[in-house]
Amino acid sequence: MQIGILQTGESPDALRADMGDYPDFFESLLADKGLTFRRYAVLRNEMPQSVTECDGWLITGSRFGAYEDHAFIPPLEDFIRASYAAHVPMVGICFGHQIIAQAMGGKVEKYAGGWSVGPTEYDFDGEKITLNAWHQDQVVVKPEAAQVVASTGFCDNAALLYDNRMFTVQPHPEFPREFIEGLITHRGPGLVPAPILDAATQRLDATLDRAKMADRIADFFKTHQKRAA
Repeated sequence: MQIGILQTGESPDALRADMGDYPDFFESLLADKGLTFRRYAVLRNEMPQSVTECDGWLITGSRFGAYEDHAFIPPLEDFIRASYAAHVPMVGICFGHQIIAQAMGGKVEKYAGGWSVGPTEYDFDGEKITLNAWHQDQVVVKPEAAQVVASTGFCDNAALLYDNRMFTVQPHPEFPREFIEGLITHRGPGLVPAPILDAATQRLDATLDRAKMADRIADFFKTHQKRAA
């Protein structure tokens, strides 16, 4: 099963050479799951020709806001709606989670409650899963088509499921400890309040459930493929 990675952001210059870029993280997270990958630099306006060009789609995180004026956002929103209409499965992570919600009629905004950074526990329908967070923007109004499947006291719409066609998650299962530590060091100062960065640093050694979320994402794609067959 080929998954098209729609890249909407880049890892910081100071980290990319040693740790890789966003598509690298996803290919590593989903390695050995029976998936192959094709990359599209959507942030540079490289869009697929058709929603059926790959068997499924994954939208990465980004430093951009879904509500900002960038040339790639309107065509990406059109692509999201076309993928949903065509029943081609799609996964969105952080910005991907937000842009899918916005494209489907929800609302995304810079959250008045501030930032969520570092290891954070999410309630996935009763199962506690800890993943790294790095966001201030949130889906504050979910689309009518979406069902909430994970939340926290800070983030009501932390994961959404759209009629088994799209699965989106606010935190970053693809980010290992070292990358979040790098973001705290290189991107955080001046952007994220120091007390939040300090608290996140204290939690860096928390056990992350990245493998569990990798299984959920891979199972979502494969289950959809089996139904289509």
